[in-house]
Amino acid sequence: MSRIGLTLNEQKTSIRDALAEDFDFLGYTFGPRYWWKTGQPYTAARPSQKSIQRLTAGVYELLKPCEQGQWPEVCQRLNAKLQGWQNYFCYGSVARGYHIVNRYVEQRVRQFLRRRHKHSTRGTHRYPAQQIFGGLGVHRLARR
Repeated sequence: MSRIGLTLNEQKTSIRDALAEDFDFLGYTFGPRYWWKTGQPYTAARPSQKSIQRLTAGVYELLKPCEQGQWPEVCQRLNAKLQGWQNYFCYGSVARGYHIVNRYVEQRVRQFLRRRHKHSTRGTHRYPAQQIFGGLGVHRLARR
């Protein structure tokens, strides 16, 4: 590697055993998992907790109370963020990560619309999940 001008950073470089421990790399967590039917171990890749937290923080920023844009514009920006994240994290065991993100997006959109339209209830009757992900056009993360 030295002949092409690359060097290893000793502080960042380490060797890990993916069969025995979890480690994060490029937004994914690699490590051992167990098949729920048989209990057999396998090595899995899934979105890291830090990646999920960064996405939910981005969703929170888009749906802040001070957001003045029309709903179609806000929804378009939200969908672009969700679709980009889904396109990157489409490999591996993604169902649990997608579920966490979908639940968070559902709650934030419901709270955003409830606050915007001044509903005093929790908004679950007015904005059920089918309405949020169907009629309002919010993108639901799902394996393709």
